[in-house]
Amino acid sequence: MLWREIEAAKAKVDQAIFRTPMIVSDALSHLTGKEVYLKLENLQKTGSFKIRGAYHKLSRLNPSMRKGGVIAASAGNHAQGVALASSLLGIRSTMVMPQGASLAKQMATRSYGGEVILYGQDVDEALRYAKGLAGKEKAFIHPYDDEEVIAGQGTLGLEILEEVPDVEGIIVPVGGGGLISGIATIVKKRRPRVKIIGVQSSHVPSALASLRKKRIVEVEAEPTLADGIAVRRVGEITFPIIQKSVDEIVTVEEDEIASAILLLMERKRIVAEGAGATPVAALLSKQVKIKPGKLVLVISGGNIDVHLLDRIIEKGLTQTGRMARFEVLLRDVPGSLTKLTGLVAQHQANILHIVHERAALDIPIGFSKVILILETRGPDHIREIKKGVKEKGYVLQKLG
Repeated sequence: MLWREIEAAKAKVDQAIFRTPMIVSDALSHLTGKEVYLKLENLQKTGSFKIRGAYHKLSRLNPSMRKGGVIAASAGNHAQGVALASSLLGIRSTMVMPQGASLAKQMATRSYGGEVILYGQDVDEALRYAKGLAGKEKAFIHPYDDEEVIAGQGTLGLEILEEVPDVEGIIVPVGGGGLISGIATIVKKRRPRVKIIGVQSSHVPSALASLRKKRIVEVEAEPTLADGIAVRRVGEITFPIIQKSVDEIVTVEEDEIASAILLLMERKRIVAEGAGATPVAALLSKQVKIKPGKLVLVISGGNIDVHLLDRIIEKGLTQTGRMARFEVLLRDVPGSLTKLTGLVAQHQANILHIVHERAALDIPIGFSKVILILETRGPDHIREIKKGVKEKGYVLQKLG
């Protein structure tokens, strides 16, 4: 039975992982009226939960399989988990990653001792290629559709039950389904009344689509911030487990994921990747239909590219009215720019960036264009600044 294997896996997995923190989020509790806990697997070795399943699987390989080495496919987190687990166990490892995989994740995988091959446009194409390379010599380590991998991921469910014994709901990111299958299996065995809720990006809703069709279907994938769960087809092993033990799967939009990443950074100083932030996005979207009670959100990973993080922060600040862009036409006379910046100061906005142009084709003769990037308090503050600028006779070209 899988639940027995999860219990047996814990002793082995504990040899290779950190016991990650479980913390209360006062901010999310206040916003939602629930008692919200965060299980911080973003602080796990390799930056995600994947080391659990990878180490358990590799520890079960016989000596001849270990000698031949292992091969895996991943957008990054599974690759890092397998690479580190292989290094700990003295096994050679090769990782096939999509060509668009984060440079940071590629570099991290190599730093853990894995050889990296870039192939395909997404995880599904990389998976097929890796299976072809495996042959008889190398053991293929599937990222989610393997009972031993699922058992390793399920140890996270055991920790949740130990740390929050009276938990009423657990929200888990879903890609191929390995993590939620492991958690749901052990939690439902020990606490059947606990609600297990999965969350996916609306851009790749493979598990949700399969549940609705009552069979596994492959979905079209659009680009998503949650690249760690961007799997077009749920697993053959994981799907029946999801059907049996998962109470609900919801989807979140890209803007909601970006806002969740920003909220975790601002309120808790937690860096989460897109997939890891989806439980927060789901909770804030008010799709989770659980009465006030104790909820655990699995922050599954923190391996986010710093360049992407910069864009997410900017986008999130703009969406929440914390940053605004003004384009103002000024008469090209001395002192006009000083008056405009003085007006902004009167409204207590902070100028983050300023560009002053005269030569662009869309600027009338005798005028200049000023682009202001402002730090603001919210939408009402932006409307106040906009009104004040117009009342002083300035021509406002654009507010974004």
